[in-house]
Amino acid sequence: MKDNYSMNVSLQCVTCGNTGAFDFNEDKTYVRCTACNREYLNGYAELVELNQENINNVLEEKKSEIAQDLKNDILKAFKGNKYIKIK
Repeated sequence: MKDNYSMNVSLQCVTCGNTGAFDFNEDKTYVRCTACNREYLNGYAELVELNQENINNVLEEKKSEIAQDLKNDILKAFKGNKYIKIK
């Protein structure tokens, strides 16, 4: 099983769909898309909230990957054991 299941999700502007081209202030309370100049006045939190569907999709993919890796590790650990059978 992997030691690290970290993931990165690119946030998208909800107006133009641009990813990664944002200007923000130091504490990320104000964010502006550099492509379409849309302003997110609630900052990074608003941008994350608007991208929650994308974040959840990536999270579900990662969950299924972890579950499959765990299943494979368990099967590998008990391979050849005549007393324990895993379906």
